[in-house]
Amino acid sequence: MANQISDISALRREYAATGLHQADLNADPFAQFQLWLDKAREAHPDDATSMTLATADSEGRPAARIVLLKHFDSHGFCWFTDFRSEKGQHLEQNPYAELMFYWYGLDRQVRIRGPVEQLEYAFGERYFNERPLGSRLSAAVSHQSSTVDSRATLEKAVSEMSAQNPDGKIACPDTWGGYRLIPERFEFWQGRENRLHDRFVYALEDGKWQTCRLQP
Repeated sequence: MANQISDISALRREYAATGLHQADLNADPFAQFQLWLDKAREAHPDDATSMTLATADSEGRPAARIVLLKHFDSHGFCWFTDFRSEKGQHLEQNPYAELMFYWYGLDRQVRIRGPVEQLEYAFGERYFNERPLGSRLSAAVSHQSSTVDSRATLEKAVSEMSAQNPDGKIACPDTWGGYRLIPERFEFWQGRENRLHDRFVYALEDGKWQTCRLQP
């Protein structure tokens, strides 16, 4: 059984979504993203802001994980985390990343690539204080991505932190906060029948967004 290989090459499905045409795209990729995000929130309100964050260390070894988009505007796309985490270490070594949204049912993907900067402490502190108490306690006691001997150790640390702060006022650690990806490139992907997908790229050239279609 150890050598048994599961052949999944025959698994496939057809994409039958409405096409994406260049004439229908907004000239501003941020506005185009907002349109697609609004549709995704209608279809999947609990999961529309989930995104894959891909980073790489100083030697180019990649890592990817799901995080949540918490803010975006014309300056970039923001999320929050422990700066000591693997993603935080990668971004310190190589402050460049890519985000990818996939909205199942709409057959849409958006990839966003660019440099990453750390947000000011006050920005992260404000969001930290808006989080539920349990989330604040967990963030305050966890050294994200570091090893721990058991779950019981984590639960004990949370209980002790809670007892030390009966008023629920947990200070935002200076090791926790936000990042912003500043887009240099967007790709909007719309699944189509017979694998003839629609792909459009927005690339920043001399301060202006240029759009082109890519082959699927």
